[in-house]
Amino acid sequence: MGRNILIYCGIDWAEKTHDVALVDDTGQLLAKRHITDDVTGYKILLDLLAEHGDSVESPIPVAIETSRGLLVAVLRTGKRQVFAINPMAAARYRDRHSVSRKKSDPGDALVLANILRTDMHAHRPLPQDSELARAVAVLARAQQDATWNRQQTANQLRSLLREYYPAALAAVEPWKNGLCRPEAHELLRLAPTPSRARLMTRPQLQAALKRAGRKRGVEADADRLRETFRSDWAHQPPLVEEALGKQMLALLVQLEAATKAADDLAEAVKEAFPQHPDSEIILSFPGLGVMLGARVLAEIGDDRARFADARGLKAYAGSSPVTRASGKKSSITRRWVKNDRLNHAGYLWAFSSITASSGAKAHYRRRRDDHGDWHAAAQRNLFNRMIGQLYHCLQHRKLFDEQTAFPTELAAAA
Repeated sequence: MGRNILIYCGIDWAEKTHDVALVDDTGQLLAKRHITDDVTGYKILLDLLAEHGDSVESPIPVAIETSRGLLVAVLRTGKRQVFAINPMAAARYRDRHSVSRKKSDPGDALVLANILRTDMHAHRPLPQDSELARAVAVLARAQQDATWNRQQTANQLRSLLREYYPAALAAVEPWKNGLCRPEAHELLRLAPTPSRARLMTRPQLQAALKRAGRKRGVEADADRLRETFRSDWAHQPPLVEEALGKQMLALLVQLEAATKAADDLAEAVKEAFPQHPDSEIILSFPGLGVMLGARVLAEIGDDRARFADARGLKAYAGSSPVTRASGKKSSITRRWVKNDRLNHAGYLWAFSSITASSGAKAHYRRRRDDHGDWHAAAQRNLFNRMIGQLYHCLQHRKLFDEQTAFPTELAAAA
């Protein structure tokens, strides 16, 4: 009586072409193919899988070194399990098959296929998130990147202004978000050097503030700016000052583009995230608004089978500690291998929840006072607790409840 032969596929991904390898459960190479990164290549790949028993009911699992792109989108249709193998892990597996350190694209495809054949249980397939959750993830990550890019550009502009134009920094200091505000952009365009700023009149300053959208406090701010620009400041030589002004204007264009991108993507997130059924549960947690909640959803997804329990999610977020033990030596440290985006969102979440929730504040104070944690460690412990509560609420479709979440802390605080 014959047995069912299990087939595994490995794809060595590249920018224009890909190498494909199919092996059976004994490790024998069944087929290999070199395909292009287009519709024709995708059809060749799907036909090759179908020739070896791939079907809707029992699709052949695929290992690849990326989790993005059109090829991955084609493979993720239906029930197929797609495993995104870390390139570092694939390099370690390569040494199991050859000690000569030789490397080739067809050989890497074979290594990826054998990873599934031998250790598929040790790797996690890409989650089966809904289309809306994946769309929210794209927007939330793009908005986060745009925000980081805006801050980085603003820091570069601030550093440049310190070299020749400290009056501009003093002028925008009372404003929230400083150099990222439209008023600051109008002023810098109108007076890119301190020499020009010194010659600006009150009507010019008032007109610049109004063009930026200001409607209140225009006269008072114009007087303050005029006094600031006409104070005594050190100056660069005239030609150097003019050159630095031109450099500043070029950097200002980048900052305005980054600011607009961050604002536009924020509006897109605010439109898409509330449509997701998990948004009501996520927003019920203290410290989570639309933007931060969207970032959390983007990283944990809505596939309920993605994490076996809350401990898996905590490890993925980097909030739970890791124990390293060898012989008589043992140490407990923070996790370095984690989802950095989720960990960053967790830091902001814990920081905001301290002021938004009395239970969270009491938990934070207990970690600081009773356990002697530093600020970052106490926040990480609070994030660890709250993300475990989020896992429970999402699994059981329940909203956050303060009394249930922090009964001990609230009783002690009372």
